[in-house]
Amino acid sequence: MQWKKGRGKLGVLAPLLGSWQAEADSPQGKLICRREFSKTLEGKYVQLRAFWDIKDKPYEELAMIGVNVDKQVAFWSFTSDGKQSQGLLADVTDIHPLAVGFEAQMPSGLARMAYWPADEEGFKWVVESKTKKGWKRFVEHFYLTV
Repeated sequence: MQWKKGRGKLGVLAPLLGSWQAEADSPQGKLICRREFSKTLEGKYVQLRAFWDIKDKPYEELAMIGVNVDKQVAFWSFTSDGKQSQGLLADVTDIHPLAVGFEAQMPSGLARMAYWPADEEGFKWVVESKTKKGWKRFVEHFYLTV
């Protein structure tokens, strides 16, 4: 997989464009997650549609990533359980030199998610929470193109 950034502020998301799927274990059992990244609104935003199937229970996310009024790359996320979050592009190169990610202030504290190229093909995705000792990873998936 080529992990090559595109032009403009949203160019960091270029390697993620397309449809991807992961299968993973979770505390609730096996899950399948499909992520679809596409440009929308004349390329001013990248839309993420995520579809989770955990024990035949569907869960969806719709997120928009774009430049906010302060000219920062930001995301706005909405999920099928009624939750919402928003955050900003963040430096996550401590995970991987090519990683791209976001941080968001959540009710339980600061969280971040990051994407980076896997060794052979596809990409990895994690969600971590900030603790006194550093970042605690609680979700990690490996995605392949669909």
